[in-house]
Amino acid sequence: MINVLMVSPTLQGHLNPTLNFAKRLASKGVHVTLAIPEETPHRFQNLNTQETNSHHSNNPSKIQLEYFSDGLSIDHDRSKYPATFIASLETKGAENLSNLMTHLKKNDRSFSCLITSLFMPWSVDVAVSHGIPCAVLWPQASALFSIYYRYVCNANHFPDMENPNETLQLPSLPMLRVRELPSVLLPSCPPYLKKLLMDFKPILDKVKWILGSSVYEFEEEIVNSMASLSGILTIGPLVSPYLLGQKESEDSDDLSENFLRPEDSCLQWLNEKATSSVIYVAFGSLMEFSQKQMDNIATALKNTKKPFLWVITPQKGGAELPQGFLEEIKEMGLVVTWCPQAKVLMHPAVACFVSHCGWNSTLEAVTAGIPIVALPNWLDQPTNAKLVENVFKTGVRMRIGEEEDGVASAEEVERCITEVMEGPMAEEIKMRAVGLKEVARKAMVDGGSSDRNINRFVTEISGKST
Repeated sequence: MINVLMVSPTLQGHLNPTLNFAKRLASKGVHVTLAIPEETPHRFQNLNTQETNSHHSNNPSKIQLEYFSDGLSIDHDRSKYPATFIASLETKGAENLSNLMTHLKKNDRSFSCLITSLFMPWSVDVAVSHGIPCAVLWPQASALFSIYYRYVCNANHFPDMENPNETLQLPSLPMLRVRELPSVLLPSCPPYLKKLLMDFKPILDKVKWILGSSVYEFEEEIVNSMASLSGILTIGPLVSPYLLGQKESEDSDDLSENFLRPEDSCLQWLNEKATSSVIYVAFGSLMEFSQKQMDNIATALKNTKKPFLWVITPQKGGAELPQGFLEEIKEMGLVVTWCPQAKVLMHPAVACFVSHCGWNSTLEAVTAGIPIVALPNWLDQPTNAKLVENVFKTGVRMRIGEEEDGVASAEEVERCITEVMEGPMAEEIKMRAVGLKEVARKAMVDGGSSDRNINRFVTEISGKST
C-alpha cells in the first residue's frame, strides 16, 4: 500500500483543499495520514472517532488523523498573534512533526511522500531530513503561483508597488494594476507573511511536485507559461465531491472541514424560494468589515428587493448590522452565522454569490455554475476577482471609491448584483458559469485532466514510473 503524509496548517482555506485531496487520493487506493497542529481538534464539529482511530476498526479507513504540538498552549489566540504562531510552528512544530514521523515509522507507518503547504515551509526540511520526497499542495489559483514565482525569482520586472494604479503585464495574464496583485507583494504586507514569501524560492528547489488546486482548462495558458520555469500539476477543483455531482450520502462528512457548525435552517428557507431568485452573501471565516462597509452591503441588499441569504461569521468587536435591519428584512432575507456552503450553492433557488473571492469559495461557485459578485479584500482575493471578471468571465467585481478606505458604496453593491441577475450581460455570464461547471466536472472524472495528473502523481510516488 502507498502511504503519504499530508501536513496542513489550521486555516480553513488550507484544510479544505487538503481534506478533499486526501479523499481523492484515498479513492485511488492511497493511505493518507493527515497531521495537523493539536490545537485544532476542538474546532472540528463532525469528526467521527472511528474514522480517526481506524486501525481499531474492522473496516480500516484510508485517511487517519494525527496531531503534533505547535509549541503553544491551547488557549493561545493564534489569530490575534499570527507572527508568534508561525514562529513557534517553525521551531517547536518542526521538531514535534519530526518526532511524530519517527514514532509512526517505529509503528510500521513509513511514507512514500510528504505533501505540505508553503504556509509551513519548514515541513519540507523535515521531509528532507527523513529522506522522504516532498510535494507542495498549492491552495490558490495557478495565476497566483505564476505571479509569486516571477516576483521572487526575478523572472519579470515589477513596477513601483507603492502606487496602486501602476500596471503590470505578465505572460498569459490580463493587465494587472498593483491594487489587483496579491497583498503579500505590497509594502503594507505584515513581516511574518513577507517572510513566508521569501521562503518561496528555497523551498521550490527542494520539492519534486507542485500540485495546484485549479483546473487546467480554467488557466491553460497560465499553466503552459510556467512549464519551463516551475511546472504545476493541476489536480482541482479540490472541492466537496457533492459539488462535482456525487450524491450526498456518498460524500462522507466524517472528516469535516467546517470549523463552525452549519445552520441547516437556511436550506429549508431556500426550498420556499423561486428558482434563481436568491442572492447568497458570504465572505469567509476571516474577513472583517468596517462598519461603513457593513452598512453599505445591508442597504444594497434591502434596496434590491430580492430575497437574500447572508452569512455573517461572528467576530469579536467586529462591525454590526444596522439597528432595526433584521426586523426590516424579515420577509425577504435570512441572516445566519454559517451554512453548508456546498449545498447552498447547488440549491436551484440561488442566483448569484456575493463573495470575498477566496480561492476555495471561487472554485466552489464556478463548480456549482453560480455567477459571482466579487468584493475582495486582501491576500489572493483581488487577483481572484480579476480572474473571475476578465479570465473566467463568470461574474463582476465591485469598484471601490477613490479614497483609500477600500469601501464599496451601497449603489455599487446594488449595481453589481443587478448586473449579474438582470443586466444585459446576465444571461451570458450565467451561460459561461454553467459551461465552466461542466469543465470542472469533466476534469475530475476518469480520464479528465485533473484525474490524469492525480494518477501520474500516484504512479510516481509509488516508484512505478518509468
